[in-house]
Amino acid sequence: MFIEHVSDIRFIIIGAGLIFAGIIILSVFGSQFDDITLQAELGECYEYYEDAAPIEIDCELAIENKIIFFAFISVFIACGIISMIKGIRGTWDQDVKPEDMVGPSSSFDTKDEPKDSDETN
Repeated sequence: MFIEHVSDIRFIIIGAGLIFAGIIILSVFGSQFDDITLQAELGECYEYYEDAAPIEIDCELAIENKIIFFAFISVFIACGIISMIKGIRGTWDQDVKPEDMVGPSSSFDTKDEPKDSDETN
């Protein structure tokens, strides 16, 4: 998929969507990693279930899962920020073709005769 031909406003919309999605995913699924850091400092990590007794898990594996999750979300949000910057720094008015310009000395100027020009009025 080639994104280099997408207009600037689309980059801004894509960037805002990626940032919003990253924050939503972080807020919904990030809560399961809240207690892992505290448990790892104490040396014993447990996974809790509503209908069963807690099960002891490997703290290093839990921390690795937490780092992978946050790295994924960070990349998601960073892509959104980069996309927004690309959209903001885009060439808004520089890519206008000469035949699409409006105003004097443009293709929409209906005065074709030399005596119809603005300079003689």
